Amino acid sequence: MRSLTAAEWQRLRLAGQIAGGVTGAAAGLTVLSAGVLLRQAADARRIIPMAEAPPPRGDGVYGPKFPGKPLSMVILGDSSAAGYGVHRPRETPGALLATGVSRRLRRPVRLHRLAVVGSMSSGLPYQVDAALEYEPEVAVILVGGNDVTHVSGRATAVRHLADSVRRLRSIGCKVVVGTCPDIGAIQPIKPPLRWLARRWSRQLAAAQTVAVVEAGGRSVSIGDLLGPAFEADPVRMFSSDRFHPSVEGYARAAAVMMPTLMAMLGEDDRAPATGADGVRSLPEAAHEAARAAGTEVSAVKVDGRERGPAGRWAQLRRHPWFGEPRLWFGHRAASFGGSPVPSVSGRSAAGAVGWTPADHQAAAD
Repeated sequence: MRSLTAAEWQRLRLAGQIAGGVTGAAAGLTVLSAGVLLRQAADARRIIPMAEAPPPRGDGVYGPKFPGKPLSMVILGDSSAAGYGVHRPRETPGALLATGVSRRLRRPVRLHRLAVVGSMSSGLPYQVDAALEYEPEVAVILVGGNDVTHVSGRATAVRHLADSVRRLRSIGCKVVVGTCPDIGAIQPIKPPLRWLARRWSRQLAAAQTVAVVEAGGRSVSIGDLLGPAFEADPVRMFSSDRFHPSVEGYARAAAVMMPTLMAMLGEDDRAPATGADGVRSLPEAAHEAARAAGTEVSAVKVDGRERGPAGRWAQLRRHPWFGEPRLWFGHRAASFGGSPVPSVSGRSAAGAVGWTPADHQAAAD
């Protein structure tokens, strides 16, 4: 077996740290295991092609027929925010969300897409610099996947995200963050590399959630949101590169973020959670949300206090989408363990989101 380079050993040491979290054992990998992981990583890179062309921008005014001043909205992050894999501006996540917000508020929305394909969290400060020129009133951030695939430092990635949220909040901009997706759900990545990627994805998503809520934003877990549907219908749910979502995949992600986005804008039609259901310390809420895609985490007061013995209080909420029944925390077996995969082609439950694929097509026509 060939000797490993210094860069390869560095990647393996980081992988060993992740493996240590999975097994509970001391971090470390045998040379045989190292070879397996390196080969799998190389195979995945060969299968997943490099970006050949930028996605459509989708910038512009949505709902121009509505009265009033347009709401300024920016979307930041990586390829999942930019909409890599689709071919029409109206199919990008920013366009889907801007359409939904405009329809719900009956107000025009001016969208600026500043997300960059391939960006890691370290690229967010530059995107925020550009965003501030537009004086945004609401910002959507989707980031984290590239931090996992490039094995970047989790603490550094989270710090860049937290600083970005704080800068946006300092001008009064409302911020919603879709946390790191479950990279282990991507088909070209095989076990054991898939297990390590899943573990690190969840750890990063939990750390992102804590940072975002502490900085004054709200988070929505993406997790393995697309995993079951991808397995059931990969041709439809994947774009041609087998890595990025298709039109239906982006629609699914936009649908789970819409309720939180609307709540941030003061249009929350969700029934309030009662009692202690869904209230956790922020670290507990973050780890629970990382395991349940579509879960919103936001700050909340308990008995008039923002913090308890274990830190800041947080509220967990999960809203029905694409026909899901209305399930609340406190019924974990029903809401997380056994719910069927929702139909992507069906309309959403009444009041669940302000946009569906059928709605958007009708608006475009």
